[in-house]
Amino acid sequence: MAAATCEIIWLRCLFKDLQVCLKPITLFCDNQAALHIAANPVYHERTKHIEIDCHVVREKIQAGQIVTQFVPSHLQLAYIFTKALGGDNFKKLTSKLNILNIHAPT
Repeated sequence: MAAATCEIIWLRCLFKDLQVCLKPITLFCDNQAALHIAANPVYHERTKHIEIDCHVVREKIQAGQIVTQFVPSHLQLAYIFTKALGGDNFKKLTSKLNILNIHAPT
């Protein structure tokens, strides 16, 4: 989430320089624990030793620059690029991305 947040902030600065007004950008994550830690400003014993990355994400959430949202793992579109998927899940995600097989018979 921290790496994606840094990329989002870079893009927001670029769009600001181009004078494009932006709403908060939604960051989708499939880890509910990470979402709760990033959104909760209160520290607990279990989150005492979290890394600075979490503070970056939390700061941008509180500033209203990003909004986090949960997405189940089987619906995570990025998995088509990063994980080995079964045939059914692969076909479902490629259809969501409008990816066509150019070698398929017509």
